[in-house]
Amino acid sequence: MRRILWLAVTFLTPVLLVASTRQAVAEDAKSARGTVSAVAANSLTVKVGAADMKFAIDSKTEVIASGAGTATRRAQAAGTPGPALSDFVKVGNAVMVNFADAGAMHHATRVQVISSAGPGGGSVSTPVKTADATVKSVSAASLTVVANGQDTTFSIDSATDVVGRGLGTTTAATGGRAAITDLVKNGDRVSVTYHEMGSMMHAAEVRVVGRGRQ
Repeated sequence: MRRILWLAVTFLTPVLLVASTRQAVAEDAKSARGTVSAVAANSLTVKVGAADMKFAIDSKTEVIASGAGTATRRAQAAGTPGPALSDFVKVGNAVMVNFADAGAMHHATRVQVISSAGPGGGSVSTPVKTADATVKSVSAASLTVVANGQDTTFSIDSATDVVGRGLGTTTAATGGRAAITDLVKNGDRVSVTYHEMGSMMHAAEVRVVGRGRQ
């Protein structure tokens, strides 16, 4: 299976952010949104609402943060160790942590710096990841995709994160405030991580995994 390097960070732990091409699947994963209260070499503590959650960090943890790709490329070019986790994930940052329970521990499979912890200072949810759907239409407030012959529409807001190879450069060029319509186009293949909010499905993350024909 061919592997694609995204906004990759090789941390001193080390932690490597990678993604691979996949067949269209749907999978459940636990996630927590909150505010970072402590960062260590092998752990991350996040205040989720009124409670603290501690996550184990290891070489299998994916980390997405602004500027990480540039720093990693420079380190790789210089043949030096990558930046530390604390270089990109700071106390006070809002984050989304995807995790799996391993006994009494929460293992972070992915940590992403986001714009807001959400209402009430954060929450724990079970999002569903839909891989390799195709974008049918996109606007500032919604994204409609086609998967297995069916249309699905997700709500989009300022808490929705868009990631993918090369998108960090586009976002940086606009001062870190690029609209989703600048980053995602009709025909693109995407993976959408979402959770239900009443009758709506809110997209927490839109990951571009392939470009459509422009």
